Amino acid sequence: MDIEDGSFDSEVLQSDKPVLVDFWAPWCGPCKAIGPVVEELAGTFGDKIKFTKCNVDNNPITPGKYGIKAIPTLILFKKGDVVEQITGMVAKSKLEAAINKVL
Repeated sequence: MDIEDGSFDSEVLQSDKPVLVDFWAPWCGPCKAIGPVVEELAGTFGDKIKFTKCNVDNNPITPGKYGIKAIPTLILFKKGDVVEQITGMVAKSKLEAAINKVL
């Protein structure tokens, strides 16, 4: 699910489930590399966590609000608060550990 600046509050901050937001851009190589890993995790944890993507080129306000300077950056939100933030291409096991922390 794609998130935009205008829908961020309702889709992420007000969600009753934890939300993982993948901040990315189409030209970003590491973003393309981590995409399939995130999709695989969505298959595993999709019933417990909402998985979303935010294109930083089209939505500059939200990344600015969260101080995102590099992509890919994955942020896990729970009850509107940032619980975990991971920047760069990381191992699937590190993402799983972060997800398990919020569950």
